[in-house]
Amino acid sequence: MLRLATPGYERFGQSNQLISTFGGGEANVAVSLANYGVPVSFVTRLPKNDLTNACIRELRGFGVDTQHIIYGGNRMGVYYLETGAVSRGSKVIYDRANSAIAEIEPGMIDWDEVFRDATWFHWTGITPAISKGAADALAEAIAAAKKNNLTISCDLNYRKKLWNWGKTAQEVMPELVKDCDIILGNEEDAEKALNIKPEGVDVTSGEIDNNAYLSVMQQIKTKFPKCKYVITTLRGSVNANHNTWSGVLYDGQKMYEAPQYQITHIVDRVGGGDSFMGGLIYGLITWQEEIQKALNFAVAASCLKHTVYGDYNRVTIDEVEKLMQGDASGRVSR
Repeated sequence: MLRLATPGYERFGQSNQLISTFGGGEANVAVSLANYGVPVSFVTRLPKNDLTNACIRELRGFGVDTQHIIYGGNRMGVYYLETGAVSRGSKVIYDRANSAIAEIEPGMIDWDEVFRDATWFHWTGITPAISKGAADALAEAIAAAKKNNLTISCDLNYRKKLWNWGKTAQEVMPELVKDCDIILGNEEDAEKALNIKPEGVDVTSGEIDNNAYLSVMQQIKTKFPKCKYVITTLRGSVNANHNTWSGVLYDGQKMYEAPQYQITHIVDRVGGGDSFMGGLIYGLITWQEEIQKALNFAVAASCLKHTVYGDYNRVTIDEVEKLMQGDASGRVSR
């Protein structure tokens, strides 16, 4: 989708210009994986126009395969971003009605062909929020992924402003999530999408108690027994520019905890969860049962994303591993 953002910290009613970039939940994950050298394809529906050409050129420039993108409809989805500062939070305005992906229907994509030679399918809760057609097409994709024995991961990614096509997230998401092997979500996602809520969580305090999330991960694991790993990103909001950042993973027996990072001067937090998921998928593919290492990589990768403008996480494996080893100095590399 197209992102239009006010420059710096200007407000919507203040700025006379908007900076255009591309992004979106699943696309952000694809770019992260391509940056780490993982062969990856991005599947969506886009209109045939010059904006789409520019978007696809950028994705291909990262090494993302785009051969399974289908074309149709009249417009690309758009979101507008106003970046917050200190005590003023960021704002997002979505303009996705009647976009190409909103008008997708089951049967438009040959999922068996898409999944030929594939091993992993990732989706986010943003897609079924867009429209009934998108939700139905996603259900078709998940069924095909299951039939073809792919690992299926999802980021619950609840977006209140998008769920307006007639059904709630709690009516739609559980049926989609039940076949997932890996589920990522924060405390709001679990409550709004799955009707599961952790106790004793106050992200506005800036302090995060990892153990407070164990109950919600246990509930998710019980509700969706096929799931192998449940993961929660832990963001403590001191203010709009200063967050704490970590993550925990539960495998049904043990809760793994990653180091916590102090992100004191956020450049851009959009795409933080997607960069975490990209790092986690890379870690699980690369190190398999070394769960702690995979989790630590995901948290470090997404910590670095907060220093990068735009949706995409433009960092390397070496940069992530350097932070994992404790070097957060930011010294010039010569």
